[in-house]
Order: sequence, then structure tokens, then C-alpha cells
Amino acid sequence: MSNDTATLNAEVDRLRLELQTLQAKAGVKSITVGGYLLTRLEQLGVKSMFGLPGDFNLGFLDLVEDHPDIDWVGNCNELNAGYAADGYARLKEGSLGVITTTFGVGELSAMNGIAGAFSEMVPVLHIVGVPSTVQQKTKPLLHHTLGDGRFDAYRQASTQFTIFDAALMSKTDAGQLIDQAITQCIQKARPVYLMLPTDMVLQEISSERLQIPLSNAPPPNAPAKEEFVIETIHERVKEADGDVVVLVDACVIRHGVRKEVKEFLKETGFPVYATPMGKTAVDENYNRYGGIYVGSLTHPTIKEKVENANLIISIGSLGTDFNTGNFSYNIPTRRHIELHSNYTQVQYARFDDIGMKQLLPKLTERLQSFHSVASKIEVPPFIKQLPKEESTVISHLWFWPRLGYFFKQRDVIVTETGTANFGILDVPLPADSILVSQVLWGSIGWSVGSCLGAALAAREKQLGRVILFVGDGSLQLTVQEIAVMIRKGLKPIIFVLNNKGYTIEKMIHGKYRKYNNISDWKWSALLDTLNDGGKFDTASYTVTTKRELSDLLDDSSFASADKIQLVEVLMEALDAPQALVRQAELTGKGNKY
Repeated sequence: MSNDTATLNAEVDRLRLELQTLQAKAGVKSITVGGYLLTRLEQLGVKSMFGLPGDFNLGFLDLVEDHPDIDWVGNCNELNAGYAADGYARLKEGSLGVITTTFGVGELSAMNGIAGAFSEMVPVLHIVGVPSTVQQKTKPLLHHTLGDGRFDAYRQASTQFTIFDAALMSKTDAGQLIDQAITQCIQKARPVYLMLPTDMVLQEISSERLQIPLSNAPPPNAPAKEEFVIETIHERVKEADGDVVVLVDACVIRHGVRKEVKEFLKETGFPVYATPMGKTAVDENYNRYGGIYVGSLTHPTIKEKVENANLIISIGSLGTDFNTGNFSYNIPTRRHIELHSNYTQVQYARFDDIGMKQLLPKLTERLQSFHSVASKIEVPPFIKQLPKEESTVISHLWFWPRLGYFFKQRDVIVTETGTANFGILDVPLPADSILVSQVLWGSIGWSVGSCLGAALAAREKQLGRVILFVGDGSLQLTVQEIAVMIRKGLKPIIFVLNNKGYTIEKMIHGKYRKYNNISDWKWSALLDTLNDGGKFDTASYTVTTKRELSDLLDDSSFASADKIQLVEVLMEALDAPQALVRQAELTGKGNKY
């Protein structure tokens, strides 16, 4: 070491000591970068962290495992961990889901789950343990690299699926970047990428910033512009003679405006309908709720009520193909007002930076005078109806209405892409129940990992039972996470719809093709196989007839959900909910096979 270098190092040490002395005198305490990150997560109510260990995140995982309030879940693979963080975040309103992976091999495996969260507007923080800051600069031929010195390749890839990314390369701005990343994640309801080098985890930084809570509230609306928008909407409602229908969609849930929407509906009396992605955004037992609107796939009575209204106010709409009946909404722009998280559209005029979270309470106050007129508008009853079928075979036409009598208040219901997502639509769900589904991204197998995350969040929030509906094909992709559910003492009821393969794909194309078929597993033995050496109480059932299923659903022991249970439901291979059949036809035509 040269004399100049030694002198410089000595001066750096002297200045560091002087800074620490000044901080001590000012009452400023220090904390490690890893500790700072975990404290911020704890402040936001995060109690579960998903992911897998890898040598570049092990130092951080020491801190996670030793943390008194954040539990390291430990998944079977990174893809499932991404799904689990997604499901967890959907129930933790105002908070986020967290996944931690290792550099390269781990983070790339998680990317599908992260992309799905981006697509569906779910706040997921992806923490990636990466090589040290020195290695980032010198670029040695390390394992998990591409062998060409591009240490930033994976971060670059992640930018396509995240709203913000940050690399904690210096303790100088580490706290600020962590705060910025988490705030962006929650406020914009999108995933964020946080790169944590191995040598940064235990670096000491000031804990002073931790005294200031992070805000999960969106930026305020400009008062004058907001008032103009409110007056403009009031004029449109007045011109419509109060004949207004409200359509709630996914972003009511994603951006945490359920309470504001509930108050808006109560005070105005406007009839309300939901889209598939907006199901359970409002209480489905509310007497002004009329059911699901899906464009051309909608029940004729509901379709007529929505499309013939003088004015439609959409709240948090997300116009995807499966959410709109293949883009078949019959709502002219001149009769349409849209409220979004960061803009408002009144007919042909768009008002940027006027978000619904702060707009809705003021709009409620301005429009409540229309209650006497709006409350007289007829709303078709959305009630349970069990069809009569002579056959003893379990059909989708009968299965989903029958489950409607099984669901309870505060149940968390997770449905898989395909038959389950479509089958649940016309079933009225109890008050305070929560439907968790992935309609836009539609990654088969998502529901299993998501169920793990949702079940942990439900336990933390003391919600009701967790019930998963998944097809036999989808379950084979992510089945390992049932082992984690068992190990964590979770007790979901898992309905496996055994219909011999990928029914949604068969409905779209290749009805009798081999590529849509799968191996038939012994589902009744699955829980025993995954039961961590048989430590936990489980139960499995196979039902083949309507009578067998009804008897099981009526059994109080089964319904109590006091242990994890799996129900194999045997169904015809080409049977499907009618909404799925019609959507599949439209999708097939669009794909031009």
C-alpha cells in the first residue's frame, strides 16, 4: 500500500469517526441497510416474505430470519414465490408483497410472476441479492452470470416489468432509494426492483429517516382543476336526469377505494354493476347491486340495464379482452365517464392528475342530491339460483351455483384461469368476501402460489376461510406450494376440478388434440405426499356425483376448515361454464386459426 493510499484511508476513517460522533451527540442512531429495509417493511405491516435462498442473498436472509415480526416463508421455486407475493399483496390493502431472490438464476425464474403483478396492477417489491459492489465494477467471471461481463443484464430485463428500479450501491443514498422504491410500489400499485449487493447489507446508515412514516396516499389533485371536473360531471348527471349506472372494475380494489365507492353508492343511490375483474369490489348482497357486466357475454337483463342508461360512470376500469367480452362493450363515449387512479375522463375530455381516491368523496357530496331519483331505478336481483338437472354428473351449470350456498361471510376465494374464473362470475358471494383472480395476465398455475400468499395474509388479517378452485392441468404446474401451505399450518380447502386437461384451451382450439391433454394424477394421495413427513392433519376426498358433493358441502366438519383439505371433483372433459364457451369462441375467431 502506498503512503498516499494509507494517508487517504486514515483520513476517511477519521471523517467517519467524526461523523459518528456528531450523530451520537445529535441523538442520531445508526442501522444496517438490511435492517433499514426490514424496518420499513415492518412499518407497512409486511409480516411474510417469499422467495428462495441463494449465495448472493444469504447475508440478508440472516437478518430476515432473525427479525421478530417478519416471517421467511421459503417457497419451492421462484416462480411460485412471485405468485405468492402477488396473492399476499392483493389482500394487504395499503401495503405490498415482497419476494427475495438471488442474482440471475433466481430473479429470472421469478420474472413471470413479477410481470403478472405488473399487468394486473399489484404492488410487489422484488429484492434481489447481487454480487458485491466491487464485483459489480471489476466484473469477474462469476457463477450465475452470462459469462460476458454484463452484470446489469437482469436488471435491464426487469425494467420491462417494474415501475421503478434501484441499485443500493452506496450507503450515502441507500435509505432514500429504499423509501422511494417502496413508496412508488404502493402508490402506483406496480412491482419495483431493488438490487442489494452482498457487501451493502451490513453497511451502517442513519436511522433518522425511519422516524418519518412513508405515505401510501396518491399525490393530491389540483384544487381548481378538480372542482371543474366535479362541476362538469354534475352537469352530465343532471342532463342524464339522474339515470346513471355505476360500473366498478379492478382498480377499485388495486388502488384501495372500496370505502370511497361504498359511500358514493350509498349517498347517490345509483345502481351498480361489476366487471369480472371488479367482482367483490362492492358487497354483492347490496340491494343496488345487479351483477356482472361483460359486454356481449352479459345476461340480457343486465346488458339492457347497463347499456341503456343515460350515463355510465366507470370506476377503475381495465378494458382487457376477458374483462370486456372481447371488447364488446356497447357504451358510447358521449355517455361515458371514467374515474381512474391518475386521471378522469369525461366523455371526450381527459383530465390528467385527477385521481379517484381524492375525487370520490367530493363527488359524493356533489351528487347526493340525485338520490331520490336514482334510488327509484330498478335493479335486477342478483340472487342464488340452483338449476335442476336430471343427470347425477357434476356439471359446471350446477357446480358453481351449488357452491354459492357453501360460501360464508369473509371467505377468501381464489380462482384459477379458465373454468374457475368464468364459473364464479354469476355466483353471488357473501358480504365481506374477497375474490382473488388473475384475469388479464392469465398464467396457468398462478392460483396455487397466490393461494399461499392470500392464506398468509388472511391469517394475519383474521379473515375467514380460504378456498381455492383450480383445474387438474393448472395444478400440475405449481403443485409444490401446497407443501409450503402445509408446513406453515395453513388450512385452505382446495377444489381440484378434474376434467382431464386444459379445458380453456380446448374451448379455444384443439378440442380433441393431444397437446391439451395431461397425465392423470392420484389427487387423493397428494396431501400425504406433500405433508412434511406426516406432521400435519389433512383430509382428501373424491366426489363423482352431485349427491356426493352436496353431502360433503353440508358436512359441518368439512365446512369448518380446521385442517387443509383437498376435494377432487370429477367433471366431463368438455364441460365448461357458458361464459367461458362464448369467450373462447370469440378468442378463437380473433386468433384466426
